Amino acid sequence: MDETVEMRRGRAEDAGAIRELTREAYARWVPLVGREPMPMVADYDEALKHHRFDLLYVGGVLAALIETVDEGDQLLIENVAVSPRFQGRGLGSQLMGHAETIACALGRTRLRLYTNKAMTGNVALYQKLGYRVDREAEGPPGFFRVHMSKALLTP
Repeated sequence: MDETVEMRRGRAEDAGAIRELTREAYARWVPLVGREPMPMVADYDEALKHHRFDLLYVGGVLAALIETVDEGDQLLIENVAVSPRFQGRGLGSQLMGHAETIACALGRTRLRLYTNKAMTGNVALYQKLGYRVDREAEGPPGFFRVHMSKALLTP
C-alpha cells in the first residue's frame, strides 16, 4: 500500500473535501458534547477565502488538515482534523508542528487555539505539545472552551 505523505495548500475547489473530512473527524464528539462541534457546521467555501488550509495526503487520500488564521501578532489554529481511518499515526501532531513552522515564517511568536472542555483528550495532547491553558470561558451557551497558547522562540 502506498503510504507516501504529501502536503499542499487548500484551494477553493477543496471546500467539499474539507467539509467531508472535518465532519468525519468530529463525528465522534457529537455524543460527548451533545451537538455538532463548530467545525462540523462551518462554511468552508467562505473560510477558504480568509483562512489558510494545509491538506495532508497519505497515499493520495486526504487524511488530515489544519486551518490557521494569521491574527497579525499571533497565529490561530482554527481547526485540526484527522480522518478516523488515519488517527493514531501522529498526523495531528505533525500538523501542529507545521503550524509552528507557518507562525515562524510569518514572524509570529505565539500560537493560540481553543477546544471544547469536554474534549479532554485534545486538551491533554495540546499540553503534551507545549501549550498552556490560558483560560476557560463559556460560549456558545452551555458549552465551555479551553483557550490555550504556546510561545515560540524567536531567532
